Amino acid sequence: MDGGKKTRTDLKIQIPDAEEDARITAAAEADPDARPMTDEEWRAAPRVSREEVANLIGRPPLPEAAKKQRVTMYLDRDVLARLKAGGKGWQTRANARLREVLGL
Repeated sequence: MDGGKKTRTDLKIQIPDAEEDARITAAAEADPDARPMTDEEWRAAPRVSREEVANLIGRPPLPEAAKKQRVTMYLDRDVLARLKAGGKGWQTRANARLREVLGL
């Protein structure tokens, strides 16, 4: 993607080189609340695919009844300007206001 929003398929796994791994391990060993896994623990750890990891990232999917429906509608410019004046999340606020006005 070209500077746009990242998606699950854009997930990149970076493996540290030996020097960086040594720095990470030393920092973890110095932290009383963190303990690096032993080689035995790593061998016993369950293996997951890249796709499985990607599916763990982000929000879980909503049930069908809770999903919103995409619509296209035309609004007066001043109405849209007022909605957008509150910044990000204007669609969510518009939905909440419509629910309120419609008694839902």
